[in-house]
Amino acid sequence: MQIHFNNLINMYGKCGLIRDSLNLFNLLPHRDPVSWASILTANNQANLPHLTLSMFPAMFKQEGLQPDHYVFACLVKACATLGAIKQGNQVHASFIVSPVSDDNVVNSSLVDMDAKCGLPDSGHNTISWTALISGYAQSGRKLDAIQLFQKMPTENLLSWTALISGLVQSGHWVDSFYLFMEMQSKGIDIVDPFILSSIIGASANLAVLGLGKQIHCLVILLGYESSLFVSNALVDMYAKCSDILSAKKIFGEMIQRDIVSWTSIIVGTAQHGLAEEALSLYDQMLSTGLKPNEVTFVGLIYACSHVGLVSKGRYFFNSMIKDYGMSPSLQHCTCLLDLLSRSGHLEEAENLIKTMPFKPDEATWAALLSACNHHRNTDIGIRVADHLLSLTPEDPSTFILLSNTYASAAMWESVSKVRRLMADMEIRREPGYSCIVLGKESKLFLAGETSHPEKDEIFGLLKELDAEMKRRGYIPDTSSVLHDLEQQEKERHIFWLSERLAVAYGLLKGIPGTVLHIVKNLRVCGDCHTYCFKVH
Repeated sequence: MQIHFNNLINMYGKCGLIRDSLNLFNLLPHRDPVSWASILTANNQANLPHLTLSMFPAMFKQEGLQPDHYVFACLVKACATLGAIKQGNQVHASFIVSPVSDDNVVNSSLVDMDAKCGLPDSGHNTISWTALISGYAQSGRKLDAIQLFQKMPTENLLSWTALISGLVQSGHWVDSFYLFMEMQSKGIDIVDPFILSSIIGASANLAVLGLGKQIHCLVILLGYESSLFVSNALVDMYAKCSDILSAKKIFGEMIQRDIVSWTSIIVGTAQHGLAEEALSLYDQMLSTGLKPNEVTFVGLIYACSHVGLVSKGRYFFNSMIKDYGMSPSLQHCTCLLDLLSRSGHLEEAENLIKTMPFKPDEATWAALLSACNHHRNTDIGIRVADHLLSLTPEDPSTFILLSNTYASAAMWESVSKVRRLMADMEIRREPGYSCIVLGKESKLFLAGETSHPEKDEIFGLLKELDAEMKRRGYIPDTSSVLHDLEQQEKERHIFWLSERLAVAYGLLKGIPGTVLHIVKNLRVCGDCHTYCFKVH
């Protein structure tokens, strides 16, 4: 039936009966991309390109559909007919980041549009160059973006911002820093602070506090401390780099705050275990009249998770839906699952993971299984393990978790099956490493490393710390180590983990009272988390 309606819209358009096309389109109970391509084509054929452009936003805003190559071709033709350069550049940028960006018909239409709009050199004026660079960079096409940038006849702050900000958004954080330094070396005046907020975001994602502080100094030097989005970026950066005191200081000094400001500090305090403070900040935010967004609730449920406030966490999850009309995302569901799992509400957690409107991934199932092991719930643990194994996991830590779960239940056939899978898939755990920065010096430690020139000093301090902590009641958590090793061998394994080596080195070489910042490539195991807390 849908096909017939679409064909009728197309036929009316070709016969010049645009009113009939529009009436039929508006009566459709369900519209697909073909319906939209048909009506937009009819508009263009009736010489109504402005109607094509005015109708298009409803396609994804109201109906949630993404344009295909037919729709893009209609939009490009409408822009070309109207000579609409600005809208044409927007369509071009959207096309670049779409799944159909290699369509030859649309690319040819874009060249035609540039010519009809009077743009020199295939439309490569400053605006279109910048739009293309931004599109390439944001979609992860780093080399295309940089090569296009290098071909620009003139570079300005806008084009640099498009390239650097786009690369930050697509995860090329190190490259964005090198480009930012190159921009500074060329003497480009930073007359707009947006690029600073982007590069601060890069240092936040890299968790490199030193770089973040240098950009902060530049912000002060250029007089952009009062910029709202720069201040928001600084709060987020310091929180992600484990300097929550600086994050709170900047937040406290902000003259103007928006929902991003409040959410950044709420999430930051929650991630640092300051749950009560995070909840108090939320109450303060509500008293200002601001409404929370989706990220705010992630921080609130996360905060509840780390202090076991199950009822409060449930309240926030339900409030998000009922009071603010938000649909829970996978991240919200995962945070609630973490809260229930940590608190021992394993049946509720299992029900949530089975009924949530998202397909849980390997990491989500593994987190529930880990909680089952922690709370020694064998029944649910085996069910979760069986399901997780059926997903054909890929993470080496998942296989260790599975092996230990089955071994704890004396299910030796299942243990053998897991080991065979590990061998068949040639599972190799990524080497863990930890990096510590002391002043201008950075040191990288690998798990099990015994070749460090100062290994004797490090080993000696680790033995002292280990003995003192055991005297105070510390019991090594070896759940992340394969089950069939002897206990002494398990403890020897965790003794040489990279974060322990980095902590010991920092205590030996750091100035007393200095905060040790350690960055790790893998998730910290439970024992190392306890170890670092007790050493502190």
